[in-house]
Amino acid sequence: IATLLMAGVAIISLLITYALYDRIMLMGTDSHEVTPETAQSLQEKQLYNVVDEMRVAAGLKYMPKVFIIEASYMNAFASGYSEKSAMVAITRGLMEKLDRAELQAVMAHELSHIRHHDIKLTLMVAVLSNILLLVLDMLFYSTIFRRDRRDQQNGLLLVIIVLRYLLPLLTVILGLFLSRTREYMADAGAVELMRDNEPMARALLKISEDHQIHAEQYRQAYGNTAHEELRQASYLFDPSSIDPVKSLTNLFSTHPDPDKRLEALGFKRKNQ
Repeated sequence: IATLLMAGVAIISLLITYALYDRIMLMGTDSHEVTPETAQSLQEKQLYNVVDEMRVAAGLKYMPKVFIIEASYMNAFASGYSEKSAMVAITRGLMEKLDRAELQAVMAHELSHIRHHDIKLTLMVAVLSNILLLVLDMLFYSTIFRRDRRDQQNGLLLVIIVLRYLLPLLTVILGLFLSRTREYMADAGAVELMRDNEPMARALLKISEDHQIHAEQYRQAYGNTAHEELRQASYLFDPSSIDPVKSLTNLFSTHPDPDKRLEALGFKRKNQ
């Protein structure tokens, strides 16, 4: 009965996620959708046109929904479970501080996530890993609390106990590996669509330096925005890198180090 209840909750949660993914990803933010009809300024019209240009360059059939988040920090993300349902969101700070070529590169990066289907892969890995952990929990408790232990095999029990405590760590590491790999792939996708590596490198450099300059202000802005944990892995730039505690190690970071991303693009900071 408990297993059926958990399975039912899981199915309902997945259905809600699929139906309301855009609202879930934007929860806690002050945001609005941009269309040719609702664009409130020339900058917003330019943003929509840039996304459309990069969509054509990426060979995508459907125009993703475009959202602007009213925030001063520079960031963006893409979401959706298919090309048809895709969305991109960009903060006003990023839109205002990047030039057109850099904005194109960022949108090419986000559309590359959609083109590569890595968002769907990440979702699939998360679902399958949670199902696997659920099965292991059931095996663990059924083995520990079974009434008749005379036939209990100590070897099997040991394997189940080891897997129960080892697999959660392995799934976290796998998720982090996929998240970092998808960022490298999206950076490369942006270079491919732009046919130039400089705009993406300039954008990453501007975003990284802007977060360092306004670290305290942005730390408060991220902290005061509800449900930021939903967006952290999807962001173009990992906001936890400006936290002096979290930045002591990047072992559990969802993103590669900005300097390594720049190096992969063929650039290095001037002070290195």
